[in-house]
Amino acid sequence: MKIAVMIKQVADTAAKIELTPGGEAIKLAGVQLVLNPYDEFAVEQAIRVKEASGSEVVVFNLGPASADEAVKTALAMGADRAVLMREEAALGLDAAGVAAALAAMIQREGDCDLVFCGKQATDDDSHQVGPAVAELLGLPAVTFITSFALAGGEATVGREADGQRETLVVKLPALFSCQKGLNEPRYPSLPGIMQAGRKPRALVTLAELGLAPAPRVERRGLGLPPTRATGKRLVGEIPDQVKQLVELLRNEAKAV
Repeated sequence: MKIAVMIKQVADTAAKIELTPGGEAIKLAGVQLVLNPYDEFAVEQAIRVKEASGSEVVVFNLGPASADEAVKTALAMGADRAVLMREEAALGLDAAGVAAALAAMIQREGDCDLVFCGKQATDDDSHQVGPAVAELLGLPAVTFITSFALAGGEATVGREADGQRETLVVKLPALFSCQKGLNEPRYPSLPGIMQAGRKPRALVTLAELGLAPAPRVERRGLGLPPTRATGKRLVGEIPDQVKQLVELLRNEAKAV
């Protein structure tokens, strides 16, 4: 069995984000970049299937050269090899273009019985790429899974939906997007980190895949959330505080 895992490098969610002067992009200089946290669950699940069945785990990544660190993390966790796209023309693609490229990369690899990915990337939160890849590959897709069991040619998965829990049985091949609660991602071991640098990495281009995608969505700018106003402390005795609160609600909040 061959397992494909799609991964992405993102800014650490604990990092302080700043925008370029024109507001067209995030300033990544000096920002800690990491493997997308939801993709960690996908990599971990793929490795668990590998350990139980002797499968091969191949990670797929489209991104800049700096994303090699995220790839290294996945390989150090236990993935066997990587297929990468690093060309400049691919870096400005929208979600549809990225999905087309990743689907073509997986299709070119061939014979992938399982495809895992994170439920979303924490930088854009679009939730689009995984289901779009499944559609392009003609695979059934189950999103936001929190449990996974493999038996024969079927996977039994659980997912949360509208406050309820669904249990689905899916025939393989299929795609699954993973979220917190599915497993506990392992930390790469020292031997794993040392071996990661020696594991095979193949580069592919859009031309090799017969693709020339153009963005369908134009991003015109980014903006940070407005600075939250500081609170006000009410002073005096309780009756005085009540009067102050009523005045604030009436004159500032326009709530009464």
